[in-house]
Amino acid sequence: MAAEAEVLDELHRLRSRVPQLTGALAASVDGLVLAQDTPGAEPGGVAALTAAALGVALRMADATGRGDFRELLIRGVNGYVATYAAGSSAVLTLLADDRVNVGRLHLEGRRAGIRIGELVDAAMDRAEPQRPRTAAAGGEPTDSARAASGRALPARTSSGRVAATKRPTTEGPPAG
Repeated sequence: MAAEAEVLDELHRLRSRVPQLTGALAASVDGLVLAQDTPGAEPGGVAALTAAALGVALRMADATGRGDFRELLIRGVNGYVATYAAGSSAVLTLLADDRVNVGRLHLEGRRAGIRIGELVDAAMDRAEPQRPRTAAAGGEPTDSARAASGRALPARTSSGRVAATKRPTTEGPPAG
């Protein structure tokens, strides 16, 4: 990815702004590491688990009518794992000590997620302008891929994110 160095720089800046961070990772929504600064943690495993947790979080938000995914926070006895939406095709996962100020973690994580999302989305647009991407947030095909396949386009929110919708059933029309 062309923006890897810029994303890594953003991760380093984020870790300097929040000293209690023990790791930061940007990953695609399907679990591929885009950039990482995670000493002591295996980045591929963290990225894969992030994708799995994202899938559950997306379903939970949809099932409860909470709208588009924004963030996920997990608290363990030794600290926090926080995951933030980062554009249409990436997520930011932060690892933090248990003494982190959670408000500061959210403030900085949200800001970094926006910036990383912009970098990743722009890099993907530059790298593949002639070919539609095959997956957006949640593993769904992008608008251009759906249009190419003849599938209906999803509703979008004012922020440009895909609105949570019910998945169509595979059953045919009602018998009549």
